Amino acid sequence: MPVSTEQVRHIAKLARIAMSDEEIERLAPELNNILGWVEQLGEVNTDGVEPLTAVIDQKLRLRDDVVTEGNIRDEILANAPEAQHGFFAVPKVIE
Repeated sequence: MPVSTEQVRHIAKLARIAMSDEEIERLAPELNNILGWVEQLGEVNTDGVEPLTAVIDQKLRLRDDVVTEGNIRDEILANAPEAQHGFFAVPKVIE
């Protein structure tokens, strides 16, 4: 089902994207090409194919969970540009 210029105009309006008539005329065939590729992918037989998250099988390199020294707040806060009441002080971002 081809995408018409009116549908492109409607999509642009929903997305709040300002587009000229020339841009809409150029975009309609591009969207039709993209949808054609998606239809071709739908025709591929994927029975028995396991879903992949990546092409290369990757394993996370985990380190041992080792308890380290605690109670070093003052040493950590020594690296802070500014500290208040035992915490990192950050500028207010919401007014």
